[in-house]
Amino acid sequence: MAQNNNQDKIPGFKKRPTNGDDKSQRRGPKFSIYWIYGIVAILLVGYQLYNGATPTATTISDLQFRNEMLVSNDIQKLELVKNKDLIRVYINKDSLSKPVYKELLGDRWSIISKTEGPHFQFEIPDSKTYTGTTLAEFYKDHPDVKEVPIKIVSDPEWFGSILSYIFPLLMFALLFILMMRKVGGPGGGGGPGGIFSIGKSKATLFEKGTRVNITFADVAGLEEAKQEVMEIVDFLKNPKKYTSLGGKIPKGALLVGSPGTGKTLLAKAMAGEAQVPFFSLSGSDFVEMFVGVGASRVRDLFKQAREKAPCIIFIDEIDAIGRARGKNMMMSNDERENTLNQLLVEMDGFGTDSGIIILAATNRPDVLDSALLRPGRFDRQITIDKPDVKGRQEIFNVHLKPIRKSDKLDVLKLAEQTPGFAGADIANVCNEAALIAARKGKKEVEMDDFQDAIDRVIGGLEKKNKIISPDEKEIIAYHEAGHAICGWYLEHAYPLLKVTIVPRGTAALGYAQYTPKEQFLYNTDQLKDQIAMTLGGRASEEIFFGKISTGASNDLQQVTKIAYSMITVYGMNDKLGNISYYDPQQENYFTKPFSEETGKIIDEEVRKLIDTEYTRTKELLLEKKKQVEIIAKELLTREVLFQSDLEQLIGKRPFEEKKPADVVHDLHHTESSAETNGTEGSNAGVETPPVEVLPKN
Repeated sequence: MAQNNNQDKIPGFKKRPTNGDDKSQRRGPKFSIYWIYGIVAILLVGYQLYNGATPTATTISDLQFRNEMLVSNDIQKLELVKNKDLIRVYINKDSLSKPVYKELLGDRWSIISKTEGPHFQFEIPDSKTYTGTTLAEFYKDHPDVKEVPIKIVSDPEWFGSILSYIFPLLMFALLFILMMRKVGGPGGGGGPGGIFSIGKSKATLFEKGTRVNITFADVAGLEEAKQEVMEIVDFLKNPKKYTSLGGKIPKGALLVGSPGTGKTLLAKAMAGEAQVPFFSLSGSDFVEMFVGVGASRVRDLFKQAREKAPCIIFIDEIDAIGRARGKNMMMSNDERENTLNQLLVEMDGFGTDSGIIILAATNRPDVLDSALLRPGRFDRQITIDKPDVKGRQEIFNVHLKPIRKSDKLDVLKLAEQTPGFAGADIANVCNEAALIAARKGKKEVEMDDFQDAIDRVIGGLEKKNKIISPDEKEIIAYHEAGHAICGWYLEHAYPLLKVTIVPRGTAALGYAQYTPKEQFLYNTDQLKDQIAMTLGGRASEEIFFGKISTGASNDLQQVTKIAYSMITVYGMNDKLGNISYYDPQQENYFTKPFSEETGKIIDEEVRKLIDTEYTRTKELLLEKKKQVEIIAKELLTREVLFQSDLEQLIGKRPFEEKKPADVVHDLHHTESSAETNGTEGSNAGVETPPVEVLPKN
């Protein structure tokens, strides 16, 4: 998106350097507390297994040792524990299977016989006397007995016995402490997310030293909204500039706009440019399975914010907690309402402080509680609309910077061919164009790659191997030709940009793309021409084939919505008069704002309106029957026709065309709607689609 030329007008804002010093520092691998848990558990289990694998030796007497073991030459070696006057006996493995050892060891024989030993032990009165005199006399009296080697060792007096009892307790205590520190949250020195930090705020804090790569230079097409949020930061940096005249700093601003228009991007740019602490979180971060957690997190968030004041709090998707209270008692949620109540109190309650500005974003402002929207909480509502031609051109310029594009690329033409596209849609088109060019093996992205990308975003992936019979293909061609001719010869219809019978996506067998005019008010003639143009496909089928197909299902949806809106919303009917049966607040969920008799009249008038326009459409196509056949046959041959092709085939459009600009409907939507473009009065308008899609049978 283009560089904002108004940044220098706001005091206190400095452009970030664009050199290579803005690279973020590399981060090493993160250390997890669970590694400590695993190590402690392994040590504990290993120690217990080690103790279980080395059972204590069986105690015997001195006489058993000499008369049963030493005489039989079954002893492998002896260990003299010097400081305990204890001798440990190791028996040869082959000798352990003798009945005498099985009897001495009893039930422990199967375990002890598999170990290296010691297998037995006995106490002696004096280690020096026993090894020097007693054993020497025994060997002298029994010449057949082989002398057994004796190894002199020493055991700790107290450490070994104490360690065997204390070590497991220490391991359990350490494991318990680590777990408590983990679940204790920030107050306990551990990480967030534990059961004791359940009421702590999950907001991410961006301070002066925090690097955020997105700046206001990355935000294009939103000049007015960008100016507003830049002023909000300036309020906090230079409060005297605004309070010197008696004004008060706004407490909050609500970003309102359709999905993909750049609400969160604008907040990210604020975090990247602001020189004040910036708290960022989502509305769903307040929600938890435990009762009272949402209100607790709101209190903790504002407690942290007061410590960092002046600062900004950004709540994305605030409709998750800010929905209107008490509208539907069957679906009421006390926990969510308690969270909202706490938020209302913190924003403008009895003990609120200045220096904290709340910034929130939502694409559902109609469901928000009225107490949340009042001045004093959200003083400003910043509407972020879909960009016009100029805004789309600026957005294209930003997203085209990293793309190796052709010098012949016409950015203005791309902006004109993408009416209704939001910033996210344009970013997707640029990325798709680069991928398509790479798939074709090109070294740079050209205009036809962007055309293919726009077609893919509008209609979906091209289905080259979808088998369509020649009869069906002919019906599709005449259907689209009917749309094209109606749009060409109806004065108030949108100018045709492109018509194709190439199947795309899961449902579209063909579509016609129009370039809408920039307007917000629609009169009766314009809406009737829209209905007639939309019915052109079905009328063409009936004229040339004598029967109709299911391909007009999407057309009928559009026509029905426009017709009902003309009669029930905008009062464009002589019989019903200037009455609107539309409830913008949607307060009457279960009752209609009109009687059954009025409902019948509405249905009759809608049917009468559509029948009249359908008759007019058929008359036009019968008059231009030759031109329809020319377009249909050319579509069967070339599959895609542009506006310039129609001019060569049937001549220029008889009506003067204004420069294509913008439309208030998203190109992704294949159905039309008749929602108001404004809330009341003369701002009312009808949203109509620039794209007609022929669905699959």
